[in-house]
Amino acid sequence: MTEPIKVMTVFGTRPEAIKLFPLVHTLESDPRFVSRVCVSAQHRDMLDQVLSIAGIEPDHDLDLMTPGQTLDALTARALVDIGAVLDSEKPDWVVVQGDTTTVMAGAIAAYYRKIPVCHVEAGLRSGDIHHPWPEEVNRRVVGTFAALHCAPTQTAADALLSENTDAATVHVTGNTVIDALHWVTKRIEAEPELAAGLSELEERFAGKRIIGMTSHRRENFGEGMRGIAEAVKRIAARDDVAIIFPVHLNPNVREVMNAELAGFDNVALIEPLDYPHFARLLDISYLMLSDSGGVQEEAPALGKPVLVMRETTERPEGIEAGTARLVGTDPNTIVIEVTRLLDDEDAYRAMARAHNPFGDGASAQRIADLLAS
Repeated sequence: MTEPIKVMTVFGTRPEAIKLFPLVHTLESDPRFVSRVCVSAQHRDMLDQVLSIAGIEPDHDLDLMTPGQTLDALTARALVDIGAVLDSEKPDWVVVQGDTTTVMAGAIAAYYRKIPVCHVEAGLRSGDIHHPWPEEVNRRVVGTFAALHCAPTQTAADALLSENTDAATVHVTGNTVIDALHWVTKRIEAEPELAAGLSELEERFAGKRIIGMTSHRRENFGEGMRGIAEAVKRIAARDDVAIIFPVHLNPNVREVMNAELAGFDNVALIEPLDYPHFARLLDISYLMLSDSGGVQEEAPALGKPVLVMRETTERPEGIEAGTARLVGTDPNTIVIEVTRLLDDEDAYRAMARAHNPFGDGASAQRIADLLAS
């Protein structure tokens, strides 16, 4: 009988956990595999929320973060500590997802040990190494040596092929974030209490169109954040809308947003949401205003237009399909585009009904089958 394949899945942030828990579930239920999980805890509290709802207990929790830690210090610690885990576990594959510091360090640690790397959500490219920063370089680094590239779309696959990546290693799998969204939506339908924490805001803003908002990108710190805050103030002058904004824990976000937006009756600055509550926010929102990569994929699955507060995106498929639009951080541009969607029903319907190019909810099984083959 063939020995099962040992797969070590390495991640550290909330978005990684959301996009990898469907694959971990699939691996754990498949007798072809022995599944192990290592987390860096690059996002401690927000990571733990996802692990809890998904029912995943890591085999290794490195708890790497310290106050004021620099990127190079985090990278060094992650590389050494993940390497030690790999030395003890000796997996057949290492799986990483996306473009965080944990992803880059975990992949390099595997490469140093000649362990093949499976890169989930491979091939995303903005074309600008400073936007998003440092994510663009992180994913490019992994793309140079991964043994299996699981591209979410054909556009991502084409980007890899244009970099002379071996075509035999590149596969279009869809994005596991759609698997995760389908899973959590079914859970909420069966257990509404999982996302009942927004009910008070839903009652408070009854009759208003809700704009869901997230903002956390490093390249937007400073002037970009102030531009976003100014735009929100102008949008909040309308009496027919309400903004629900789970404010990221990073002080570069919190200090600006709390100073600029506190006191508006129709702006709710709330704590970061766990995954079921965030899925609920997507569901009740009329549109999403965000600089997040994941939201560009998730919101269209529920028919919600996304205005992307960035200058570039590594997810051009959403722009091309019409589900998302780049608006940058200039307050005038943001206000114009939000107003257009609020006041022009045809423009809104065109974005809300556009085909979501990011997946069908079966990506994790495709990736597992590739690992087995």
